Amino acid sequence: MIEIGVINNPRMAQAFVDYLAVQKIDAKVAQTDDGFAICLPAMTHVEAASAELDLFLADPYQEKYQAASWDVADTRTASFSYGSGNMLSNFLMHAGKVTLTIFALSVIIFVAMYFSMLTQNEFIFAALHFPYDLSFASLSEVWRLFTPAIIHFSVLHLVFNLLWWWYLGGQIESKLGSKKLLLLFLVAALIPNIGQFLLSGPNFGGLSGVVYALVGYIWWTGWLAPAQGISLPKPYIGFLLVWLVLGFFPVFGLNVANAAHVLGLVVGCGQAFIDHKFKSFN
Repeated sequence: MIEIGVINNPRMAQAFVDYLAVQKIDAKVAQTDDGFAICLPAMTHVEAASAELDLFLADPYQEKYQAASWDVADTRTASFSYGSGNMLSNFLMHAGKVTLTIFALSVIIFVAMYFSMLTQNEFIFAALHFPYDLSFASLSEVWRLFTPAIIHFSVLHLVFNLLWWWYLGGQIESKLGSKKLLLLFLVAALIPNIGQFLLSGPNFGGLSGVVYALVGYIWWTGWLAPAQGISLPKPYIGFLLVWLVLGFFPVFGLNVANAAHVLGLVVGCGQAFIDHKFKSFN
C-alpha cells in the first residue's frame, strides 16, 4: 500500500476515500500513530489522488464530499474502526500531552480555588493572578504573566474554554506537534494577558484568549497552507467571531475579556502567517 497523506479526523478521512471511490480510484484508510493515512494499492493513481487530497484539505466541507459518502455507503467495506465508543479513549486519542496538561492544570486550579474560597482564603488566586503593575520587582514573579490563562471563575467559564482548547489544541498538537502548541499557548497567554491588564487591571482569567489564538491559527493555516491538514468548519469560525463581537455589548450580563479575545485572534493569525512565510510548521 502506498500512503499519499494523513488526515487527523477519521470521518473526514473516510469521506475523502469515498470521494476517490466515486472517481474510480481505489483507496483505503489505515489508522497510524500520526492519524488516518490514505493509502492506495498501487502507483497507478497516486498523482491524481494526491492532487485530489490537496483540494480536499483546502475545503473538506464541500457538498460533493458528503454526497460521495452517501453514494458509496451501501457498498463500502469498513477498513478501520472509528473507535470503541468509549468516551475517555476518544477524548485521549484526540489530545496530546500539552493539550492534556493544560486541561488538567485548569481543572485542578479551578477545584483548588473553589475550596480556598470556602475557607475564605483565596491564596490560589493570590499566587497566580497577573502582577499589579509591570515594574521590575513585580515581573520577578514571571509565571504571573502566563498563569491567568489557566484561572477560571465558574463551571460554565471552565467548561466552555476547555472544550474549545481540547478540540482546537488537540488538532494542532496531533498534526504539528507538541512544541508548536506549547509555543502558541505561551505567546497567546502572554500578549493577550498584558493587553487585558492594560485595559482592565489584574483581576481577570481564562483560556479564552488562547482559544481565540488557536482559532486564528487554524483558520489562517487552513487558508495559507491547507497541506498541513488542519482546518476549522466555517460555521465554527462564524460562531466564534460573532461571540467575539457580542463581547463588546452587555449580553446576558457577562464580564468578557475583550482585549484578550482580540489580541489572541491577532496572535494566532499572525503566527500562522509567520509559519507559512518561513515554512516553520514542523
